[in-house]
Amino acid sequence: MIPVSFEFYPPKTDDQREQLDRTVSRLRSHAPDYVSCTFGAGGSTLSYTADTVRRLLQDHGLDAAPHLSCVGGTRAEIAELLDQYRALGCRRLVALRGDLPSGMGHPGDLRYAADLIGFIRERHGAHFHVEVGAYPEMHPQAEDALTDLRHFKAKVDAGADGAITQYFYNADAYFHFVDAVRALGVEVPIVPGIMPISNFAQLRRFSEQCGAEIPRWITKKMQAMGDDAGAIREFGADIVARLCRRLVDGGAPALHFYTLNLAKPTQAVLARMA
Repeated sequence: MIPVSFEFYPPKTDDQREQLDRTVSRLRSHAPDYVSCTFGAGGSTLSYTADTVRRLLQDHGLDAAPHLSCVGGTRAEIAELLDQYRALGCRRLVALRGDLPSGMGHPGDLRYAADLIGFIRERHGAHFHVEVGAYPEMHPQAEDALTDLRHFKAKVDAGADGAITQYFYNADAYFHFVDAVRALGVEVPIVPGIMPISNFAQLRRFSEQCGAEIPRWITKKMQAMGDDAGAIREFGADIVARLCRRLVDGGAPALHFYTLNLAKPTQAVLARMA
């Protein structure tokens, strides 16, 4: 079976923590290489992120990688976070620029993800395995495709060990992106990010925000199913599993699942790949 990893978001309430514990317990059977934990814009959930990483490491025995954003943060604040994560036992990070929250005027001391990666290497050398983001369908704020590729290469040149892509449903977008960055001399592993489909209305909202394209034929099929949640789940699992199989057959080195702290949608995809 191809290596897999799972992304979770930090819970804020006791009910959410219990749900995450159940989800992690169910997904552990798939022996993930590691799990990652997101953060809120501008650090709005940073304390929750550190607490969740601690639980994943100590209570669940998983290799946990916190997401780290440089936007809005000072060098001192980011240095403190890096020291905290190292002290917890983290050996992985997901380094991202992040988005400036509405109303926050200061972009931070480190403007771009490449600056953040350089800072991580400056402070901690090769201690952390650093993953960065990649956008097969272009970053939503990119000027053009070539500029986007150059920004990605800058992150690798700064010291990134690998990349996780934004989710997508067109395998050709991933393969084209990999070919394009290989042509620029980038050799790090590029792992496809996979978003299982369980709630189509929610998925459409996410996709509008992040620029991920949902193919028209998928949208039309989902619309035809109306409120039939069972049919939507089955259809979603089928098409995402087919996407995963094509990616694996085409040479993808691993799969990274955006779980939304739910076990069943990811399990349904993995069961179809077994």
